[in-house]
Amino acid sequence: MGLVVNRLMDSLSFDELLEQLDITDSNAENEIRVHFGGPVESSRGFVLHSSDYHRDGTLSVDETVALTATVDILRSIAGGHGPDQSLLALGYAGWGPGQLDQEIQANAWLSVQADPELVFGGDLDTKWDRALAKLGVGSAMFLGDAGHA
Repeated sequence: MGLVVNRLMDSLSFDELLEQLDITDSNAENEIRVHFGGPVESSRGFVLHSSDYHRDGTLSVDETVALTATVDILRSIAGGHGPDQSLLALGYAGWGPGQLDQEIQANAWLSVQADPELVFGGDLDTKWDRALAKLGVGSAMFLGDAGHA
């Protein structure tokens, strides 16, 4: 599974989500944007976050990033006791067995080492370009149309 980290949900705010889940927001400074995580199970929520927060149900992705998909993390964020950095996503992208490996081998994906600013940073419009820059590639190198000889 994967999460889209550079696209927001237009139709739902964090406060609205908390209201739907009957969670009282006691910390007005915790405004977190709701991301479109992918087209699969769009009503299911995931919080990708820094590893300083770890509870039952938290999955460590690596030494700096973790994933929690329980409502408890939303309560923690609302109460001001959540992780230092977080990204809330509804839905996810999914692949069948071996599908992602095949796509990577076919060079359908570019892979870059993640860093907290790239993953959690708020400037969504430049995330794609910043990820490409880590590979030494610019988006201008990708052409939308084939050339003619």
